[in-house]
Amino acid sequence: MQAFLKGSSSQSVKAQKPSSSSSSSAAEKKKSAPWVEKYRPKCVDEVAFQEEVVAVLKKSLEGADLPNLLFYGPPGTGKTSTILAAARELYGPELYRQRVLELNASDERGIQVIREKVKRFAQLTAAGARPDGKPCPPFKIIILDEADSMTGAAQAALRRTMEKESRTTRFCLICNYVSRIIEPLTSRCSKFRFKPLANDIQQERLLQICGKENLKYTAEGIEALVKVSEGDLRKAITYLQSASRLNTDQEITEQIIVEIAGVVPPKVIEALLQICYRGTFEKLELAVKDMIDQGYAANNILNQLHDVIIEEKLSDKQKSVITEKMAEVDKCLSDGADEYLQLLSLCSVIMQQATHSS
Repeated sequence: MQAFLKGSSSQSVKAQKPSSSSSSSAAEKKKSAPWVEKYRPKCVDEVAFQEEVVAVLKKSLEGADLPNLLFYGPPGTGKTSTILAAARELYGPELYRQRVLELNASDERGIQVIREKVKRFAQLTAAGARPDGKPCPPFKIIILDEADSMTGAAQAALRRTMEKESRTTRFCLICNYVSRIIEPLTSRCSKFRFKPLANDIQQERLLQICGKENLKYTAEGIEALVKVSEGDLRKAITYLQSASRLNTDQEITEQIIVEIAGVVPPKVIEALLQICYRGTFEKLELAVKDMIDQGYAANNILNQLHDVIIEEKLSDKQKSVITEKMAEVDKCLSDGADEYLQLLSLCSVIMQQATHSS
């Protein structure tokens, strides 16, 4: 009897388990989602700092026709998020999958894909209404993300499709460099430049996320996060999530952000410059070797030295000589030159200019 009761009770427990586990797994999945996806704008109004684009998309949401679009600008400024938010608002969650085709650089996008997949999708008619009764536009949207990585032949093949299927399809090309898109395509699109986000806008977004995630932070930590990300909100949010995961119960401070971002600490840069100004060449050799041995990237050191040199009390002529050398070093580094030798040659030029001034 007891065995029977045990069996039935265990069966009932087993029957109950799946529902609880499924609900917990859904909650866990939501919790463990990257913050970049979790806090991606859900509607056009949530897009930060891109007023012109938002105004055009709002008009199309109110019933005006939508032109072919070309979004360009630095990474992490909201290009993909903006068009995805607009598409979700236009079509709703049910029709979104049928009406939107998104192709990324990770997908194959040679001339064959343009001729087959894109052309076939563009030729489909867009009929039907939204289940919630809201007006639905009579066109589909094809989003070509990172379009500047498409081959010239694939871009040329896209021209005719854009013109021919203009009645039923709108294209949205997204790229970092507009100069890599062929002229016939850019002339068929309304171009919008996405600006790097202003520091105050970025700070406001990061503080919102800190509030929602109950994070402890210092004002210097948030300022460092904004400075390090250089207008790229995606990078800032990723660093913030990394900092919160590595230091669960601690405050997010400037030091933590500098470590996570792989930035050379300002004290190290300052110490290097002081050796350039007042030290000997032997000391300079040791300092540069020590920086390379510590694993700091030469490109990072170069960028940070540039920012500091511009603010230094040197004459314009001295600054111009140093920055010209920086340009040469940058070119050599991109060609694969030795980091230690290139930094040493740059620092020796700084030392030479500093001794001339003294």
